[in-house]
Amino acid sequence: MQIVETTNEGLKRAYTLTIAAADIEARIDSEVKKIAPQVRMPGFRPGKVPANLIRKMHGDALHSDALNATLRESVEGLISEKKLRPALQPKVDMADGYEQGKDAELSVEIEVLPDIEAPSIEGLKLEKLNVPVSDEALDEALGRLASSQKSYKDAAKSKKAADGDQVIIDFVGRVDGVEFEGGKAENTPLVLGSGQFIPGFEDQLKGVKTGDTKTITVTFPEDYPAEHLAGKDAEFDVTVQAVKVETETKIDDEFAKGLGLEGLDKLKELMKGQLEQETAGLTRTQMKRQLLDKLAADHDFEVPPTMVEAEFQQIWNQLQQEAAREEDPEAAQKEIENDKEDYKRIAERRVRLGLLLSEIGQANGVEVSSQEMSMLIQQAAQQYSPNDRERFIEYVRNEPMAQAQLRAPLYEDKVVDFLFDKAEVTERDVTREELEAAIEAEEAPAETAKKPAAKKKAAAKKPAAKKKAAAKKPAAKKAAAKK
Repeated sequence: MQIVETTNEGLKRAYTLTIAAADIEARIDSEVKKIAPQVRMPGFRPGKVPANLIRKMHGDALHSDALNATLRESVEGLISEKKLRPALQPKVDMADGYEQGKDAELSVEIEVLPDIEAPSIEGLKLEKLNVPVSDEALDEALGRLASSQKSYKDAAKSKKAADGDQVIIDFVGRVDGVEFEGGKAENTPLVLGSGQFIPGFEDQLKGVKTGDTKTITVTFPEDYPAEHLAGKDAEFDVTVQAVKVETETKIDDEFAKGLGLEGLDKLKELMKGQLEQETAGLTRTQMKRQLLDKLAADHDFEVPPTMVEAEFQQIWNQLQQEAAREEDPEAAQKEIENDKEDYKRIAERRVRLGLLLSEIGQANGVEVSSQEMSMLIQQAAQQYSPNDRERFIEYVRNEPMAQAQLRAPLYEDKVVDFLFDKAEVTERDVTREELEAAIEAEEAPAETAKKPAAKKKAAAKKPAAKKKAAAKKPAAKKAAAKK
């Protein structure tokens, strides 16, 4: 193989490779010998078909496979010989006019990773902002929990049901005078004004008392999940078994026991741990931004343009999706267009920091284990249907670029944790508001500068792997009356 370098500018390299026809023919001969024992042809014993006949039968396919294999090995040989570190997959083109039996000429374009001097991690100083859980914050959290665990007690029999009251009802529904599946239930609790049942149902129960019976007429919505009921008029015969009013929830041992806990002290312990976990995530975000800002300020080197463009496209696609969901999509789109150059700078910063963290990790033996990698692949596979999961897993295991994309976030976190351990960390107690303000202040110079309607915060986040289901289907029972 002959190699001629045609471009060496910055991080761009280009080469012309000439592969001798004899090398391609030698590869074809090797393939013929490999498949010969499996070839079957009338008049010949298995494995005894002459090589020239095998070539005649499978010549085009053999040549195509041999050429592709030779090209791949040639590019790999070029990278090894020139000690190149490709930033992305090399671009390979075959010269026009190639004919079978002649030398093959390739043009190979490669963007290489920059040579980065492993940064010193000595003397790194960071401030950790902690948010202690105050008694007031704990009381507020318990109050929110109590308000979500509403309880009701029987009202006087003369009490007329109003919004916020709970009624216990039996009902039977009919369409065109005929009962339908799912339209009948007994002792069903319903809080008036909750919007739990189809439109019009709850409104017609206002004013009922314990023991009342009432016929309610409603129309199922046109988009009702049960197609045989959608848009249909229906009548429900309702019997009110009880009217109940909300009672004040006392936060005591009995309340905690109702949640399956030993008592109030255990509930407080769990709630405090939950609040600490919430703010721990914010604390880590603030420390990580400090760290990245320090690294970005101390290191400035050329980054591969194709990597920057790929990162920018990822950011841009996410921003456009967010803009499309705004109340005024056109205005949001215009605003992000005005800040396009800012997002390109964000992409360049992210690529530079990614390369820097990778260099630090490699220099200090940070690794993602095979077990961790298997877990990442399995987690990513969950977003696919059961029939597609195995294909996805097989694809990732055979595709280095896909593996790198899955590995990158975990590897980055491991390098960041390594740097946290090496840094001199001072700690300071702050309120949650102060911590959030500190994150916003660091975000401005580091990531955003200005925030349009679609939000530059999106530029710092990766798209969710999964989407929540838009809505749940109604249960078979009580389905007809509920939304």
